[in-house]
Amino acid sequence: METQGVQSQTKERIKQIVREHAGLGTAVEKVDSSTDLYRAGMTSYASVVLMIALENEFDLEFPDTMLSRNVFESIDSIAAAIESLQHVKQ
Repeated sequence: METQGVQSQTKERIKQIVREHAGLGTAVEKVDSSTDLYRAGMTSYASVVLMIALENEFDLEFPDTMLSRNVFESIDSIAAAIESLQHVKQ
């Protein structure tokens, strides 16, 4: 259960960063954890801004191997990437 709580907190933090940096405008209100952020209006430039904000928030760096559309496609995919990077970091 504790892991689920941590995952939920992580997703909430990610969602807040998406609100602030993904450039979705009013569409952000329709975003849930599985929403395709690109289909919701995120541009490739906004995905880079989002990535940098995530790196700053979570004190990590996305390696070149993770710099792909599918990693930043949804809050779920971002959370999975962050979780895997945090496990490597420990």
